[in-house]
Amino acid sequence: MGTTLTAGSPAAAAPAPGADELIRDTTTRTFVKDVIEASRDVPVLVDFWAEWCGPCKQLTPVLEKVVRNAKGKVRLVKMNIDQHPEVAGQLGIRSIPAVIAFKNGQPLDGFMGAVPESQIQTFIERVAGPVGPSDAEALVAEAEAALAEGDLQGAADLFSAARESEPENLAALAGLVRTLVAAKELDQAKALLATVPQAKAGDPAVAAARAQLELAEATANLGDPLPLEARIAHDPNDHAARFDLALILNAHGKREAAVDHLVEIVRRKRDWNEEAARKQLVQFFEAWGPKDEMTLYGRRRLSSVLFA
Repeated sequence: MGTTLTAGSPAAAAPAPGADELIRDTTTRTFVKDVIEASRDVPVLVDFWAEWCGPCKQLTPVLEKVVRNAKGKVRLVKMNIDQHPEVAGQLGIRSIPAVIAFKNGQPLDGFMGAVPESQIQTFIERVAGPVGPSDAEALVAEAEAALAEGDLQGAADLFSAARESEPENLAALAGLVRTLVAAKELDQAKALLATVPQAKAGDPAVAAARAQLELAEATANLGDPLPLEARIAHDPNDHAARFDLALILNAHGKREAAVDHLVEIVRRKRDWNEEAARKQLVQFFEAWGPKDEMTLYGRRRLSSVLFA
């Protein structure tokens, strides 16, 4: 068994100072103070919504999240147009959800509809300038560095803190899965991966974590590489031995050698075992990520054989 990690033990990250002041409801009577006057200090987003509006209920939580992540560079004011229709009418708003940004007392920009988080982020940066990473994103970056240095418990603590700060952060969840795999806690990793909603199963970070888990499971019982090396020396066309050796080499961090063996199978007999070597290379690339140096190396090697 590998190192037992105590994932999920850190306390939730504390909210940014003044976080409760970043978001508030307003009325027709307080609109001038909450929006017009406040926007002379910092841009204010006004979210026009109503209880009956389904898209409003989708947008508002995402909007609140991005505003909090901006750490004071913008504020959010919410206005129920059923209870307070006057301002929306004066601004000509005929469809909701609608978000209008005010700056220096004047409407500056806006958008309509339940747009995705990335578009809200871009909108906020357009009216307030770059906002930098969120607390969860900063924790994930620290965790990735710890994982790269082999500090598995430190990485687990940081990924868990990122998840507590932002429970739906898939990068944090996937990072924790990869950390558990590195610690050979495969059952825990599988259980955690199973919590990902089906709709988000194709997320690149999740797919990479799943590929690493599958590789670890496939390698767990392969044993000593020396007999496999002896078989290959005796018969270079023993593709089964070469394939298993590639899995073991990858598990031991010898990724270049693993790639070379799989490419050699493709070179010698491309369709062996229904193209198992090529498919395994693709799984390696998915697990390592598209920008990893070994992914780039492997793609070059594979292309040189496939298109020779």
